[in-house]
Amino acid sequence: MGILRRDDVQGMLQHLEMRGRTYIAVFALGFLAGYPAAEVIIEWFIESDGYVPEGVVVIILQPLEVILLQLRIAGQIGLGLMVLAVVMDLSWNGRSIISEGARNVTWRVGFVKTVSVLFTTLVLGALGLAYAHTVLIPFLLQYLSEDAAASGLQSTWQLQSWIGFITGLYFSSAVGFQVPVVVVVLLRSELIERSVIVENRGVLWFTALFLGALISPPDPISLFLVGGPMLVLLELALIYDKASSG
Repeated sequence: MGILRRDDVQGMLQHLEMRGRTYIAVFALGFLAGYPAAEVIIEWFIESDGYVPEGVVVIILQPLEVILLQLRIAGQIGLGLMVLAVVMDLSWNGRSIISEGARNVTWRVGFVKTVSVLFTTLVLGALGLAYAHTVLIPFLLQYLSEDAAASGLQSTWQLQSWIGFITGLYFSSAVGFQVPVVVVVLLRSELIERSVIVENRGVLWFTALFLGALISPPDPISLFLVGGPMLVLLELALIYDKASSG
């Protein structure tokens, strides 16, 4: 698509193939640890105030619903850890992937820089969770309940859909707030050129808004609340990269 050269794509695919088992192991570890933690998370959502708007009734339609919900949350935890592993891997090996484009990848990034990437990733993830908790989730839950009430319908939410929707927003926000780290790592590792991001800014904006439309009600305010932060963070990443490299 004109974003990466063919040899760069080949080097990336070879590197991902080499790291495939490691990524799967990280996902499996997160999944296994996340399954028992999911039970605690579900109980916390049920007992906490603010997640069930007034007039909404949460029901269970099938006996296995809680187990399926635990599997879903565990999968999100595993996927989140795998995304973190990929970002850290690119920050450590990104430049060598392009320079060598082979299976023998050397370690070329300092330990301090890698730790700084990890710290930034965790901070941005925490900010994403805070944004979802204080702004995104309260607004969307209230919007959905009021929309049903305005139509004269009783709001009855299925347990799996309700908590799955909430955890999905938390997960999407935590991952979406990693845009600055991903952009800076790709630029500093020379996996992608700054001009390519600038020239394809419109495509990236459309993609962010499209992702927002997939997980939010179909109105402009909700769409911007989900996709808007990714656009702002993308521009901040470009500003930071220009200022630090100039």
